[in-house]
Amino acid sequence: MIYVAKHRFADVAPRKMRPIAQMVRGMNIDDAIEALKFLPNRGARLIEAVVKSAVGNAEDLGCRNLEDLIVTDCRIDGAPMFKRIQPRARGTAFGIKRRLAHIIVGLTDPNAEEGLPEMAPAAMPAPVPTTIDAPALGAAPAPTETPSTPA
Repeated sequence: MIYVAKHRFADVAPRKMRPIAQMVRGMNIDDAIEALKFLPNRGARLIEAVVKSAVGNAEDLGCRNLEDLIVTDCRIDGAPMFKRIQPRARGTAFGIKRRLAHIIVGLTDPNAEEGLPEMAPAAMPAPVPTTIDAPALGAAPAPTETPSTPA
């Protein structure tokens, strides 16, 4: 099962947090939290909080072994921007874009997925052939018999 946690409208630019998310992806949760503690970036604190929240969600939903969880999905999406204007010389103005981010973390238990039965290709039902008696589009109509009139 996938356990997900989100932090929407985080006040750090997505470009600054994506390398941290790339580093954490694929790690065990204990290793990921330990690695995020020692990074000096503010984005690392936010991602760490979301990983801990996903662990809490897994615990609430009845995950049996929290130690085996792996960070399978850690992505940073762009959020809406605050657009401001900075006054400049001679009456001009420069735009300022205050970027926000959405942080999404997904955890899975690889041992739980191994126990699920998989469907073999032979067990899948074969497609049912269908026949259509109607003429194809654009084809000439079938000739109909017209009663012959005696002349």
